[in-house]
Amino acid sequence: MTETIVAAELEPAHAEVISATLPLVGAHIDEITREFYRRMFAAHPELLRNLFNRGNQAQGAQQRALAASIATFATHLVDPALPHPAELLSRIGHKHASLGVTAEQYPIVHEHLFAAIVEVLGADTVTAEVAEAWDRVYWIMADTLIVLERGLYRAAGVGEGDVYRRARVVSRVDDPSGTVLVTVRTDGQSSGFAPGQYVSVGVTMPDGARQLRQYSLVDSPGTGELTFAVKPVVATAGQPAGEVSSWIASNLRVGDILDVTVPFGDLPAPTGTEPLVLISAGIGATPMIGVLEYLAVEAPDARVHVLHADRSAQSHPLRGRQRELTDLLPNATLEVWYEDGVGADAPDARAGLLDLDAVRLVDDAQIYLCGNNGFVQAVREQLVRRGVAASRVHCELFSPNDWLLG
Repeated sequence: MTETIVAAELEPAHAEVISATLPLVGAHIDEITREFYRRMFAAHPELLRNLFNRGNQAQGAQQRALAASIATFATHLVDPALPHPAELLSRIGHKHASLGVTAEQYPIVHEHLFAAIVEVLGADTVTAEVAEAWDRVYWIMADTLIVLERGLYRAAGVGEGDVYRRARVVSRVDDPSGTVLVTVRTDGQSSGFAPGQYVSVGVTMPDGARQLRQYSLVDSPGTGELTFAVKPVVATAGQPAGEVSSWIASNLRVGDILDVTVPFGDLPAPTGTEPLVLISAGIGATPMIGVLEYLAVEAPDARVHVLHADRSAQSHPLRGRQRELTDLLPNATLEVWYEDGVGADAPDARAGLLDLDAVRLVDDAQIYLCGNNGFVQAVREQLVRRGVAASRVHCELFSPNDWLLG
């Protein structure tokens, strides 16, 4: 869910400075964030080894996400008439909580971020007045997140940052799509969660670093166990292979021990009374399957329209379970698109890309959307053209979502 978030206002003098310097900072934000991470990891190499995603760092994705979040927040502070970035802050807060981030880490970010700003823009540009105004922006955002994250820890019944549990693997199932279903049990710990939530999973890599990734929960709450889905990320020209997903697919066995966090994630829980539209692509099907599992137990009469896009029937994650669940729910329908075309193994699918113009959407439906950035952005644009209110669209992404933050 998206918590109620109230941020402090920017003082008029600071707002004037931010308005004047925001274009300059925005023009150099990629340079600033690259320099920031270079400085921070040089001073704290353990953060790159044990907290930050090395793959995202290598391709610059995390830097862009940080840049967009700060710029979006600053823009709102100087123009409160713009939509409040509550969705942005909630998503960041849940992600931070799933990593065990605490208030003590924010001064580290502050120190190296502001050193990077001065390094890139120059001391002549970053006067005391400018530094004071941007310092205020940072701490308004940081303090807002700290309060939010403390609330998430309290709601989860854990101390601040104390989110990791040793979990034993009790089942591994290899789906025909290459997706691996992993079920774990943590002794003496509650396994309650909301549909659509995720856990962070920590794996010690061959070089000794502990890398963390988030994986959606795909079972129904109340089983006493947690089941999450992992699809190995294959290396391409634009991104390295997924360290954690590849290790899990190649090495994980029943009886192994993993570091697994308590669940987080801010997708709103379905009420069961409002119609739902679940739209996904690729591994984005996994939180939607979690929602379907929940509905099958808690609201079997819910009206659900499931739309999924994939490369092919062979790459479609958990295809069989998705079909079973939609068949189980009497008021559910399933439509599938395969970019590479339709074969005899999927006669009901459509060839090509998912196109909402060919789909009838219920006017008052709550819409859940998950996939890669390009897919989610394209679907959101289609929904906007159809006049769907933004308040009815709930997104989940598996990569730093710099474009979504505006």
